[in-house]
Amino acid sequence: MKYIDLHLHLDGAITVEIAKKLAKMQNITLPGSTDQELAKLIHVSPNCKNLVEFLQCFDLPLSLLQTKEALEEATYLVLEDMKKNNNIYVELRYAPQLHTQQKMNQEDAIKAVLRGLKRSSLKANIILCLMRGEDNDEANLETVELAKKYLVSDGGVVALDLAGAESLYPTQKYQQIFAKIKANHIPFTIHTGESEEPSGVKLAVNLGANRIGHGVRIREDQEVLELIKEKRIPLELCPTSNIQTCAVSSYEDHPLVDYLHQGIKVTINTDDPAIENTSISNEFALMEKYHNLTKEEIKEILLNSIDAAFTTEEVKQELRQEIK
Repeated sequence: MKYIDLHLHLDGAITVEIAKKLAKMQNITLPGSTDQELAKLIHVSPNCKNLVEFLQCFDLPLSLLQTKEALEEATYLVLEDMKKNNNIYVELRYAPQLHTQQKMNQEDAIKAVLRGLKRSSLKANIILCLMRGEDNDEANLETVELAKKYLVSDGGVVALDLAGAESLYPTQKYQQIFAKIKANHIPFTIHTGESEEPSGVKLAVNLGANRIGHGVRIREDQEVLELIKEKRIPLELCPTSNIQTCAVSSYEDHPLVDYLHQGIKVTINTDDPAIENTSISNEFALMEKYHNLTKEEIKEILLNSIDAAFTTEEVKQELRQEIK
């Protein structure tokens, strides 16, 4: 089977093997003397209590992504991994401001990822993330300006996103910057409706979001659910991630298939496959196992992903042919 992944974080896709390669090229000594010990540091704890704790797992991979060479190589290696997992199209996202701890600036970080993208034969595009947080408004504005500079319809930077701790920094805090993004006609998605309540999803839609990152909690507010349905806003659902961040209690309780049956444009994605120890094929298999997802429903979900993709109609038609 062929897959599409629209919600995939670069720093969340650094596997043990990729981490070892990046460490070797930078003469970095990794913690843990065995692959098993390193895996424990990369994979999220089974006892993870919330999204804030989940986000702490990114410290190690981010420490390996602070040079141009490492960032380029990581992008290439992650895309090659995705290709091996039968992905035919991927949108890889990351926050350039998180890669400036050493000598890179945000523009360096964008150029490095674009070089890695061009080395891979996998059809892929880049989403630049703004970050929820304190005292980073200037960094977020810089990301927006760079998105304007590098924006293309396919084969590079195609959209913006807002990521980070939703419960600590609600979407409402970022209304002004998204008004600017919309005024500049830059497509965007927003992480919300995961730890943030459904009101965050409503606000994201009103701000002009083309898609919603997660949005799994919309069932808690019928008005918001109907809004998503009416506006046909795609949800970037990530089942394992939604459980590990405690947005959903179990695979049995995950609302993806229920949303699908209600006519909502759901998509299945990995989010952070290395941290969650999952893959795109595993995410689909889990929905098949726990919700009897049929072949026709799988096809519908994949076609939803194609419709929602930040790419050209020409590329979408090619992808539809591959899926059909």
